[in-house]
Amino acid sequence: MKQKPNVIIIYADDLGYGDLSCYGAQDIHTPNIDRLAEEGIRFQNAYSTSAVCTPARYSLMTGQYPFRNPDTFILPGNAKCIIDKDTQTLPGVFRQAGYRTGIVGKWHLGLGDGNIDWNGEISCTPNDVGFDESFIFPGTADRVPCVYVRNRRVEGVEKADPIEVSYDTECPFDDIDTYEKNPEKLRMLSSNGHNMSVINGVGRIGYMRGGKAALWRDEDLAEDFLKESLQFIDSSKEEPFFLLYTVHQPHVPRVPNERFAGVTGLGPRGDVIAELDWCVGELISHLEKKGILEDTLILFSSDNGPVLDDGYVDQAVEKNGAHRPAGPLRGGKYSKFDGGARIPFLAFWKGVIHPQVSDALLSQCDLASSFAAMLDVPVEDGAFPDSEDHLDALLGRSMEGRKELMYESESKAKVLRRGKWEYLEPSEGPAIEPHTNIELGNSPEGQLYNMMYDIGQRENVAERYPEVAKEMAVGIEEILESRQTRQ
Repeated sequence: MKQKPNVIIIYADDLGYGDLSCYGAQDIHTPNIDRLAEEGIRFQNAYSTSAVCTPARYSLMTGQYPFRNPDTFILPGNAKCIIDKDTQTLPGVFRQAGYRTGIVGKWHLGLGDGNIDWNGEISCTPNDVGFDESFIFPGTADRVPCVYVRNRRVEGVEKADPIEVSYDTECPFDDIDTYEKNPEKLRMLSSNGHNMSVINGVGRIGYMRGGKAALWRDEDLAEDFLKESLQFIDSSKEEPFFLLYTVHQPHVPRVPNERFAGVTGLGPRGDVIAELDWCVGELISHLEKKGILEDTLILFSSDNGPVLDDGYVDQAVEKNGAHRPAGPLRGGKYSKFDGGARIPFLAFWKGVIHPQVSDALLSQCDLASSFAAMLDVPVEDGAFPDSEDHLDALLGRSMEGRKELMYESESKAKVLRRGKWEYLEPSEGPAIEPHTNIELGNSPEGQLYNMMYDIGQRENVAERYPEVAKEMAVGIEEILESRQTRQ
């Protein structure tokens, strides 16, 4: 086994446990991603730390539960960077081990100090928290600014057309297209929000003026990120590389490249999943052509669970048919139920990892400590407080994972998984989110489920096993009061 393999993490956006054919999808076919499962490990009990994006990505980077940082909510596109420059990070581990490190795709962890100069050098980018190179969009595809940032500067911005960004309630710019003022410019209507700037015919969250030469086209996002990823691989000559490839699919707005439009019959959401699968296939093929596939460990996962209607009228609900994005799980993005944070997770390393299905309980925040162990990089004092070393499980050498893990819903309500038991703490709020129609799991009473027999979380057994429920409620409090859970 090569001691320092190349490592690629492909990190999807809002991809559900049931969205891949290797996880049981019947109406969406993902042959390239399936190859990773068929020739590698398909994990059945892997979790992110949150049912929404920013907190999950923060945990992946820092090896800690999001509750430890009060800024881990869904960030606007002009938010300050929420990772301190002095923090030991996942990419930092690879850099310490002599790797060339890069990120391509969605960032959504903030930039600068909150007063970003989009027309000059940006302080505190991914390059300051462990990456040698970065090519990202700052927030999400539905939030302004709709531009790429390469390392510390917006790609393609012209001095004569400076970028201005605002997240004020009222539009501060008189000379831009907006959802209310220019409905004739729209090719996709809003079902909730997304009613501020109109860019590329799509309503966005936030207002943006200028930067016309720097704007990306939604249809080109997948190919642009793929091209940059392949170029990063090609430019890594002597040293091993670590690539965090944070694809944007199937997050809204779902605008596939023209050649993928209509290929699934499930509307744009199905089409962008097919587009994602193609990207994975192109990446694998490139590694094969370069003769480095056997030297490369590939992990594939998602930041959180799925959602159909997430603010645009894009036929995701109407054309979904019998497809179950969360598979057998209850809930989805935003939710306390498992559909919110139990995610697809695959590990592939040709010739090293043997094909298998694993029930090991894993959290995405474990990657930091696991790779530190693989590369003999010391974990600094206070770093990776909730990240456990489960390298043996990641490489298929053991079926043993965590004893317990915690995740949270969008509303920050906590869930504790311990062995076969899962406990959802009491929380206020609606049972069903009215815009997305997702069951949120909110209840004034604690909920306890036996996940060995009730993967769909249909029978709350808290009254039948009150001592177990009490122990797990105490377990959540102990984690919240702790400085670290890693032993």
